[in-house]
Parts: sequence; structure tokens; C-alpha cells
Amino acid sequence: MAGRPTSYSEEMEMKADHYIENYAEYGHPLPSIVGMAVVLAVHKSTLYEWAKYERGEFSDTLAHCNDAQELALLNKGLTNEFNATIVKLALANHGYSDKTRTDVTSGGKEIKNDWHIHPVTTDIG
Repeated sequence: MAGRPTSYSEEMEMKADHYIENYAEYGHPLPSIVGMAVVLAVHKSTLYEWAKYERGEFSDTLAHCNDAQELALLNKGLTNEFNATIVKLALANHGYSDKTRTDVTSGGKEIKNDWHIHPVTTDIG
């Protein structure tokens, strides 16, 4: 692929790792991809390009950042350090939801289900 030389380096990856662990030093309430981009002085799309083309390990760095963000949201939401509504909206990006299911077809009668929970077994040997 021809084009401009990449700015990716081991030093950039180390700075990204440092950001994830020390995001508060940069005045960020939680780690984020865009925060990492600002700290590294690149556009966030550059980080995604690095994850795709430069080194497979950098995709792990981005995943680690998202995991750290999820943990910070959960912890700071549970301790009321962050606004609950904002935490709820942000956690939606991590797969959380507060869906409520309502059946409007039963006419108020009990609905029977045919599903059962089966214990998970594993054979390790």
C-alpha cells in the first residue's frame, strides 16, 4: 500500500499503554480511544488503521482501552462518581441495556414458556 509513511512506532504503542493505565494524568475521567488519539497527537482513525495494518497487537491495545473504559464506567457509576444517566448511555456502547419486555398479546393471562436452563458441563481430560 503506497502512501504517506506511518507514524506508528513502539514508542507510540508504549505511550498508548501508558495512557490506558494513567488516563487521569491527562485530565480524562475515563480512558477512551479519542482521548488516546489526542494524547498521541494523531487522529482516532489513525489508531484504527494501526490496529488493522501496522501490528496485530495494537488492536489488543484498543480493546484494552475499551475494557478499561467499561470498568471505569461501572465502578464510577456504582459509587455515584459519574451521573447515572450518562453511565447508562455510555455502557450501551459496551453492550449493556435496560430493556423491559412487555407482552401485550396474552390478555393478562399467564404466559407459559417452553425453555429450560441446563447446567453447563465440561469434559476436561
